Amino acid sequence: MIDILNAIVLLTNFVFIPAITYGSQLALGALGITFIYGILRFANFSHGEFMSFGTMICILITWFFQSSNINLGFLPTALLALPIAILTTIGLSLLFNRFVFNYYRIQKSAPVVIAMASIGVMFVINAIIRIVIGPNDIKFFDGQKFIIKAKQFKNITGLSEGLALKSTQVITVFITIILLFLVFWFLQKTKTGKSMRAFSDNEDLALLSGINPSKVVFITWLIVGTLACVAGTLYGLDKGYKPFTYLGLVLPIFAAAIVGGIGNPIGAVVGGYTIAFSEIMITYAYKKFFKYLLPESLEPTGMIQLLSTDYKFAVSFTILVIVLLVRPSGIFKGRTL
Repeated sequence: MIDILNAIVLLTNFVFIPAITYGSQLALGALGITFIYGILRFANFSHGEFMSFGTMICILITWFFQSSNINLGFLPTALLALPIAILTTIGLSLLFNRFVFNYYRIQKSAPVVIAMASIGVMFVINAIIRIVIGPNDIKFFDGQKFIIKAKQFKNITGLSEGLALKSTQVITVFITIILLFLVFWFLQKTKTGKSMRAFSDNEDLALLSGINPSKVVFITWLIVGTLACVAGTLYGLDKGYKPFTYLGLVLPIFAAAIVGGIGNPIGAVVGGYTIAFSEIMITYAYKKFFKYLLPESLEPTGMIQLLSTDYKFAVSFTILVIVLLVRPSGIFKGRTL
């Protein structure tokens, strides 16, 4: 029985908790992709850089607060800086909408043309970020790092395996739950949210019904800027910040949106957790886990690892390809690509 408990704690510590945390970050990112695709009808490849930009602003403001001895005690100071970073990210998204995306929308350009424009926006934002903050790894966490440490857990339970729970993991899940609740409440219960859903379902009919397209576009970018900044900051707090990381994060985020059903908000959330659990479970080495469950004569000698962690993003790409081949509309029916 003790060995089974140790095996459960081992998986919880190295698979379930990291996957839930990472899945929350992907879900918020994929939700932003889904809003743009579902309402504005194009794939926004610059979303990862909006996440990175928001995180950079949060870091700069956090450093200012820290230098001024302003903090939140055991909570990270970044949470204090986050509202300002959100407003700045929203401002940047509205700026690019005004001078780039809106132009192509007025011209009624094909979605692929706007998607290519978003790649240009992606490189511009990435260049700005590298000029301002540089390309190096940055740790910007302060406050209490662990809620419970592995050694404390071992002393309390008497088990061989320890369970470590970082405060950033709890903060990520908590903020994600609040944001998801607010977003879905807004879409289902408010007049503006219902207008956005109607605009997404049938733009021409929505316009005939008197819905203001400019207001829909404005609210969309407001939501997307908020989601991008929060998702990027939570990812940076949990794993550290490096601009190039967010450039690569676009693949799992898009994979999450497409797997769940791009254009479907619920699908984006489900897709985020699907991709996260798939990446972590497939790249985890199960040798120690099976040593707890199997008799000594059957204990594995190898790592029992399906793929190395170096191929983590390959898991996202593989799942993405399979879904596009088998069910292009995703788990929840979205817009078929």
